[in-house]
Amino acid sequence: MSGGDDGGTTGPAGRPRADTTVDGEGRFVVRVALPLPASARPRLLLQPRPPKGQSEPSQRRAEETGRVVALEPAGQDRWRAVVEAAPALEEGRWDVYVLGAPGEERVPLLPGLRDLRALVSGPGDDRGTPLAVRIPYATKDGRLAVRAWLRATHAEAGRIDFSGTSMTVAARLFGARLGEGAAASLHRRGGDGAVRETALRPEGDRDFAFTVDYRDLADGGQTGTGAAPAVWDVYVRPAADAPRIRVARLLDDVADRKTVFVYPAAALGRVTARPYYTVDNDLAVEVAPTTGG
Repeated sequence: MSGGDDGGTTGPAGRPRADTTVDGEGRFVVRVALPLPASARPRLLLQPRPPKGQSEPSQRRAEETGRVVALEPAGQDRWRAVVEAAPALEEGRWDVYVLGAPGEERVPLLPGLRDLRALVSGPGDDRGTPLAVRIPYATKDGRLAVRAWLRATHAEAGRIDFSGTSMTVAARLFGARLGEGAAASLHRRGGDGAVRETALRPEGDRDFAFTVDYRDLADGGQTGTGAAPAVWDVYVRPAADAPRIRVARLLDDVADRKTVFVYPAAALGRVTARPYYTVDNDLAVEVAPTTGG
């Protein structure tokens, strides 16, 4: 359970505050207090956030491209909307608004109580593909939003163990099976296209583990004193002729993992190496010059 301390009431400037509950099937329920007559028929709007640098769409455009769900009366001045699992939300961030009467401006919702307990059970075998994940969360400026992922294939990162200059990652495949030639591969960002591969240790046809020796990532000559950090994105290739699949951690209740899961750095002479999760919860390894080196 997470969220505010007065769910379902109002926040700054009278903005409504919504409680959300997510179930194990991917649907979620939004409950909000609105002082409106039962005949008002307000609606819930999930609006896809535009790419960075682009302006927010007009309300009409947002209603056309977003997801609009009816809010139904649920008691005195209280309303309830159910966002079904299908159709899935496209991958990205979705801001949540209330639409009142026609012609009225959309009103952003503030986060109240968020019951996400159904999301913390971890990756089950019964999840279908494409894998659709939705996590309600509070934005940095205090609004309610939903982080959505939609992936045809996925490698869910589990436990990460550390030993000296290496890390060992346990993971599970969704939408794919392990076959001959399976390997983990790390791809360095930038124009040189450097790739490092390491063998998988299968634990069935979907579960596996692999070990990354950080020294293999530090020997490319791209990271030295005064250089910018090198970032290696982590993938798995489930078979010799199969497309690679991004390794990420999506199947729990953490919408933004980057600052929550902080892993130790290993010293490798003049550089350090550490794994981290990106803003999209994908696994990566950063190799950076040692401070003061």
